[in-house]
Amino acid sequence: MQVAAVQLNSTPDLDHNLSRARALIAEAASQGAQLIALPEHFAYLGPEDVKPPSAQPLDGPLVSEFRELARKLGVFLLLGSFPEVIPGDTRPHNTSVLLSSQGEILAAYRKMHLFDVDIVQGPRYRESQFTQAGTDLAVESLPGTPFTAGLAICYDLRFPELFRALSDRGADLLLLPAAFTLATGRDHWEVLIRARAIENQAYLIAPAQWGQHSPGRRSYGRSLIVDPWGLILAQAPDGEGIIYAHLDHDRLKRLRRELPCLDHRRLK
Repeated sequence: MQVAAVQLNSTPDLDHNLSRARALIAEAASQGAQLIALPEHFAYLGPEDVKPPSAQPLDGPLVSEFRELARKLGVFLLLGSFPEVIPGDTRPHNTSVLLSSQGEILAAYRKMHLFDVDIVQGPRYRESQFTQAGTDLAVESLPGTPFTAGLAICYDLRFPELFRALSDRGADLLLLPAAFTLATGRDHWEVLIRARAIENQAYLIAPAQWGQHSPGRRSYGRSLIVDPWGLILAQAPDGEGIIYAHLDHDRLKRLRRELPCLDHRRLK
């Protein structure tokens, strides 16, 4: 399966962000990508304390527009994340949505681990002040392909038990949209992504935000596609753009057969 990860520099300008996302999705589809993944907060990335215009229900116009685009292009599409408004809840969820090539919602994952950090000489974030944590895993097979996708978002990367739970439920393709901070990304981004892929003997696609978004918000970028051996198949340079890779399910099965560490586990 040919896949693509889109790297964006989203800003508080909703219309501009959506225009860039649509253009890059169309470009990736024209290059033969069957699955295209957008980063976290692809539609809007502004100050934390401002209510984002992208905050909508799952059946709102934002998801509906991209459902139609996925259907029109005939591609699987990962909407990295957006603030999902749920009636009765005071705070939105940070929700990732996986769409089928028919424009159907295959899975919706609400970010479990919220980014509350205060790094010395680094960023201070309180995601839990504005976002409600999810509670459920999201694992879904991709119709017409041999792959089963497991969804996570950004800060989830630091919690290997989540990825093992996805693997236990059959995931062999891990999707991790992110807006990893510059301070933490320089040292942790690549090594953690490769570790999660190796531990679970799974492909991992990590589309990322890059660059300055608004005052005080800057992302590391370097979107990655990694194979089950931990090898980097593609890495984005600085700037907006697309990276591509071919995922070989036969290779994944062979690696799991030759090194059956998932079967050797003692603690389950």
